[in-house]
Amino acid sequence: MIWSWILGTVGITGLLIAGRRVWWGWLITLVNEVLWISYAIATKQYGFIFMAICYATVYLRNALINRRIND
Repeated sequence: MIWSWILGTVGITGLLIAGRRVWWGWLITLVNEVLWISYAIATKQYGFIFMAICYATVYLRNALINRRIND
């Protein structure tokens, strides 16, 4: 149960910061995907790894775009 609280808290925090157009908010969501991969491995739910890679790709793209806009 602690996993769900950690994953939810980190993910929402990152999205809230990114919503303020702070580029490193996307990096927080990227770290959250590493946590999702850890969760997937620990619980042997390997489908989450594919999902985490897809989300991480979008978050990295958004971070790079946002950083360019803010610089």
